[in-house]
Amino acid sequence: MRTTLQEILAQKKLAVIDGSMGTALEQLGANLNDRLWTAKVLAEQPELVKQVHLDYFRAGADAGITCSYQATLPGLEAAGYSQKEAEALIVRSVELFCEAREAWWEKEGKAAGRAYPLCLAGIGPYGAYLADGSEYKGHYGVSDQVLYDFHARRAELLWQAGADALLFETQPSLAETKLEAGIAEDLGADYWISFSCRDGAHINEGTPIRECARAFREGFPHLKAIGANCTKPEYMTGLIAELRKETALPVVIYPNSGEVYDPATKTWHGAPDSHSFREYALEYFRAGASAVGGCCTTTASHIVQVVEAREAFLR
Repeated sequence: MRTTLQEILAQKKLAVIDGSMGTALEQLGANLNDRLWTAKVLAEQPELVKQVHLDYFRAGADAGITCSYQATLPGLEAAGYSQKEAEALIVRSVELFCEAREAWWEKEGKAAGRAYPLCLAGIGPYGAYLADGSEYKGHYGVSDQVLYDFHARRAELLWQAGADALLFETQPSLAETKLEAGIAEDLGADYWISFSCRDGAHINEGTPIRECARAFREGFPHLKAIGANCTKPEYMTGLIAELRKETALPVVIYPNSGEVYDPATKTWHGAPDSHSFREYALEYFRAGASAVGGCCTTTASHIVQVVEAREAFLR
């Protein structure tokens, strides 16, 4: 039996998503300066990936994202892995999550009355594979067939491995996201969609996020949530309002901490603004978000703040 977001919301009213895999791995000493990014650690130091999941469960996450965002078949094969090895690594990302979840649940979670965490299989856009910052721009200039071939097998592997839902995240393009949704529907897989956004109203390719939400209102029965991630925290309240005008689905929000990404150096720069992550999370819940977490440059300490914000909102 797979866990669902609806079950978590029924138990907790609001859900807490985990934070960044990359930043958390760096805090544990991993070197991510590689085209494979977190997938390199998945392959070479899987015990660190499992530790990240455990740390987020302990911080209060009700849902976590597998270390599969950058684990793509063409990317892994270009790095020297065989197709069989690449497929096994993608499957391993779900297995590591499930192993960490079960260990935490039996030792701590069940007795504490926590929700059984949701396993979200992280699937980045085609632009993430390009490793040039294209997930913040879109407009790849490739055919639908190229995109389908890129996404289909990975989605199938992650679903068959036992993920509770596929998470098409950091999506800059409505057209690519609709193609991904079609793949999930064909698999009969529950899935979420989360866009990367340039401001409080538009995804990174420039399409209004209201238009994106409207595009998914009918004909996508396995779509269980829609939202935004890998976006400046100050934009999220506006994005929630725009989404809620066009969808009855749960809105999920997990911003960056506020820094800006430099694709040339693959580093983040600039200090977050004066708002604490707790203040932002409380603002998102008040605006109507059903689930809140963190993306790039967030860690377990940020997720603790989201838990505090949920408690304050529900008081």
